[in-house]
Amino acid sequence: MRLRIITSPAKKMRVVDAPPWPVRGPAFLPRSQRLVEELKALTRDEAQALWRCSDRLADLNYERVRALDLARGETAAVIAYEGIQYTHMAPEVMSEEELVWLDDHLRILSGLYGMLRPLDAVVPYRLEMQARLAAGGARDLYGFWGETLYETLARECDLIVNVASVEYARAVTPFAREDGPQVLTCLFCVLRDGRPRQPATEAKAARGTFIRWCAERGIEEPDELRDFCERGYALDESQSVDDTLVFVRR
Repeated sequence: MRLRIITSPAKKMRVVDAPPWPVRGPAFLPRSQRLVEELKALTRDEAQALWRCSDRLADLNYERVRALDLARGETAAVIAYEGIQYTHMAPEVMSEEELVWLDDHLRILSGLYGMLRPLDAVVPYRLEMQARLAAGGARDLYGFWGETLYETLARECDLIVNVASVEYARAVTPFAREDGPQVLTCLFCVLRDGRPRQPATEAKAARGTFIRWCAERGIEEPDELRDFCERGYALDESQSVDDTLVFVRR
């Protein structure tokens, strides 16, 4: 079975002149350029309201927008994103074989780029999927991307393994259809007072660890996912159902 894992990006980004090197441009670059044009049309205050960030970050990102040139991407997406999930994924220390698996099986959802392969060339930006940026006749990015991301996945896989946050998964999962790839969501919970919870920071660490674990083992079948046992997690059969695997850290 051909599977693809979807995950979220990180807010913080960097330019890295080190391997793994990018090998291609993003698939939806012309559509991304339309979003860049909309961003450049915003005033600084309008941009800050869209980003909902501090004055310092607004100034930094507004300057980035004014100079944004998507054709100058020089960092692979999987190392451009800088955050807890990507630290635990640790693509910088993956073997060549693991990187090949990662590039083939992982898809990073993005407000600006739509969907990225790990070795796509990107530039730093700030545009979360839930941002209410009107573009292309749509009132927000969910409307702008529509069913495009799911249908793209449908052409290349039989199963979508969802480890994205709710905000990013919403760009794919509502469009699942019976005759297309189904969605298998993986949740990573911690027991607190006897009940499973999903602390945000730990969930990000678990997602990155899960993706790295899959790459190390070259996972190809959904049943193999059930064996995930890093960071003290184990599959909770009683909480899991057909479309959801619940891993609990005890």
